[in-house]
Amino acid sequence: MLRPSPAPAPALRSVLAALGSPTAVREARTPALRAAQGPLSPELPLPVHVLGVTGAPGHPPRTRLAGWRFLIRNGDRTIAAADTMLTPDGWSFSHFFEGPYVSATERAVHQAEGLPVVYQPRLLSVPELYMLTLWLHADPETDGTTVTPAADDLLVPLAPAPPGIAAHRPYPVADLLPVLSTRLAPPPLLGSAAPA
Repeated sequence: MLRPSPAPAPALRSVLAALGSPTAVREARTPALRAAQGPLSPELPLPVHVLGVTGAPGHPPRTRLAGWRFLIRNGDRTIAAADTMLTPDGWSFSHFFEGPYVSATERAVHQAEGLPVVYQPRLLSVPELYMLTLWLHADPETDGTTVTPAADDLLVPLAPAPPGIAAHRPYPVADLLPVLSTRLAPPPLLGSAAPA
């Protein structure tokens, strides 16, 4: 079961303004959006957090809230997504896009709605691994800006996932984050001694 947190009003307004702008829609690199007939609506706002390269072993990974993503529906179909970003002036529209992560997000959300526990859905991006996960935060009462995954949280990698990580499988944070941390660790310097 999911309990999404509400997006900041300025983020939603910026997406609605972009959807209402023929120029923004026409110049978007999303053929489905340009070809859509009828009303377009932004739905399922998800805060997008970015996982940074980890620091010292044993420390929790660093994440930061980078934006809000809205799935764009046309009738009964999700055809694109819109991202917003935080600027010095507040939340503003960033861009429209389509591709595999749009349908993968929708699929993962539908799967998560069937879970017996209430979660707050978010997205966790791992840019260095070209990876995006649905982050199911175990405290649905928070405002979506919490930046550290909790022990009870689940991560659901979206397709396409990196090699060796199963897409659309819920992983406990304790199982997946160490794998990601290992892959994100900087390589040893050439000529340095191997650990004993």
